[in-house]
Order: sequence, then C-alpha cells, then structure tokens
Amino acid sequence: MPELSTDLYGTISHKLDALQPSGIRAFDKEVSRIPGIIKLTVGEPDFNTPEHVKQAAIKSIQNDDSHYAPQAGKPELLAAISDYIKQTRQVEYDPASEVVVTVGATEALDATLFSLLNTGDKVIVPTPAFALYFPLIAMTGATAVQVDTSADGFVLTPERLEEVLEQEGTGVKAVLLNYPSNPTGREYPADVLAGLAKVIAAHHLYAIADEIYSELVYGVEHASIASMIPERTLLISGLSKSHAMTGYRLGYIAGPAKIMKSILKMHCYLVTTVTDSTQAAATEALVNGLDDPLAFRQSYEKRRDMVIAGLSKLGFEMATPEGAFYIFAKIPAAFGKDDEQFARDLASQAKVGVTPGNAFGAGGEGYIRLSYASSEADIQECLKRIASFVEKIAE
Repeated sequence: MPELSTDLYGTISHKLDALQPSGIRAFDKEVSRIPGIIKLTVGEPDFNTPEHVKQAAIKSIQNDDSHYAPQAGKPELLAAISDYIKQTRQVEYDPASEVVVTVGATEALDATLFSLLNTGDKVIVPTPAFALYFPLIAMTGATAVQVDTSADGFVLTPERLEEVLEQEGTGVKAVLLNYPSNPTGREYPADVLAGLAKVIAAHHLYAIADEIYSELVYGVEHASIASMIPERTLLISGLSKSHAMTGYRLGYIAGPAKIMKSILKMHCYLVTTVTDSTQAAATEALVNGLDDPLAFRQSYEKRRDMVIAGLSKLGFEMATPEGAFYIFAKIPAAFGKDDEQFARDLASQAKVGVTPGNAFGAGGEGYIRLSYASSEADIQECLKRIASFVEKIAE
C-alpha cells in the first residue's frame, strides 16, 4: 500500500483538519465493536421501503433510465415536491425555478450553507442540535452561534432569539431551525414559529427550516415557518425518514427563485445531479405514497411510549417527543453529568449503545439520546439491560 510522501504531510484543507468527526458516528463506530451490543445510536428506520416505491426504482433501471438527469431534478419529481409542499404548507413553489432535488437532506444543507455564507457570518443554531450543522457551518468560514434551549423545553423562544441577536450585533445572516428536532423530538408550536418569524423578518435574516421529520409527528399538527415567511425561508426535507429511504439519498430544497438560482449552482458543483432510479422512487412516493408514513408513525409512537415508561421508572427525565424517533433523556443525578462516560459504561457493561448528549452541542451535557427506530423486541431488551445496569450501580 502506498504511503503518503512526507513532504505532503499537512498539505490539506486546514479548515477540515481542524474539525472533529461526527460525535454520533464516532461513538457508534466505537461501541459497534462490542460483541452482543444492541445499538440505539443511529436514526435508521428499521422498516423496509414501501413495495410500490421499490418497484418504481426497479422499473427505472429496467427501462435504461441511466443518463444524466436535469441538474435541478426530473420535472415530474420537481412537480411532485411542489404539489406536496402546497398541500402540506400552503406555499406554492414554481417547480422550474424554486425547487432543487439533492443527495439527501445532508447535501441540501451543504448547498444551502455554502450558497449563503461568507467568512465572518454567523448562524443562530438552537441547541441541542443535529451534530452535522456545526462542521458544515465552520467549513464555510462562518460561525455557529449555539443557543442552549434546555431551560425552555428545548424550544427557541422569540424572546430568547431577540436577546441573542442583540448580543451578537452585526454579522448574523440566518437562523437554522430543525423541527421535529433531532435529538429531542420536540416540535415548534405554530404560535412560537409565528413569533420567531416576526423576529427573523425584523432583523432581515434567512430562516433555514430543516423539516426532514415532519411526517413523523405524534398528537400534534406540524407547522412550518415556510408558511409564514416564505419570502425568506429555505425549506429542507426529504424522504429518508418518512418512507424509510435512507439509502436512496433523496432530499430537496425549496425557496424563492432568486436565492435558489445560487443554490442550484452550488448543488451542480457538488454532485451534478441525483441518480435516476432514486428520483423515480421518490416521485412514486410523493404521488402515490403520501399515506405510507402513517403505519410507521403509529409504530414509532408506540415505541416512544414504551421507552418513556421504561426510562421514567429508572429515574431518567425527558421532554416528551412530539416527533422524529429520538428520546433525549437526562441521566439520573446519581450518575453525575458525564454523559460520555455514562454511555461508554452502558455500552461495555450492559451492551446497550446510546449517543452521548454532548455530541449535540450546548445543553446536551448530562443527557443521552436513544433512537426508538429499532424493533420493539430490541427496545424491550435494551430497557431490561438498562434497568439491570442502573440497579447494579445503585446497589
């Protein structure tokens, strides 16, 4: 195997070199080596992609649909995304100029952030938050301003946003909102979003709305800030979670044409275009599969309640998730606040994999995230193992 020439050591992107790998993935990789472990670490649906969606992808391949697609996306998929957003958010986006199909929501974030941000800019990020936000913002030369929301039920209030903007002064360009949230599962009520929309508009900012979990909500109606300030919102979503299509890598961005022109340019530089068969599957999901997430949602809600009941008996505290498929639980006081050590001990001694809360930024210390996208059998076994672990330590 070739060894890099010593005179090339350090000849890399210094911005990239300064960043740490994803705390979620790094910890998952670490605990995956433990024999017999059951992992509740990664947000990976355990359901299969709906059969009619799979058949659409197969048909695309069989029909030799294997050439470069239009860079923004196939017209039929762009139209389906536009129709879906109009139906669910009451905002009408022009498929030809205001929607871009991306390689998952991750590339949608990449294209959006690199299109908007310059060195020295700031982005307000309510935390705990999806760990990927921080390195992506840093790579643009901008700064993520972390706003700890743990004291407000893990929701950024309009009053808190106003306070932070006054403290930060100039340079803030956008507010990045994720709801339902990863890692807390918290939704933003419509009245809170309306208040945030007023503050964002008053300060002449962008709203970047990551709504990848919007089809997985429990007992509440999903509201979108895109419905309130569409003229300054960039809506990011996809089908990975709603249709159990994580491996298909299908996401999208919708926003005003003037900024979407720049985002499309960045998207073209990053990936050129999205795979034909993936786009065929996504079109089928949005045209004929809007009810597919219903069964997933019912199962997730049952699993959520199972985890909450099990952990509450053991002294864990948590805000009840209203969406997504995560529990963000506070470690009982008897175990201290070192969430990473707690998670490491839980993995090695009880053979249960969870994610330390510090991976999600300010306000995550002293918490662990559990994904209930695993099977009921695995969840029940994990709860038994956690109970044994907690009881043993308590003794």
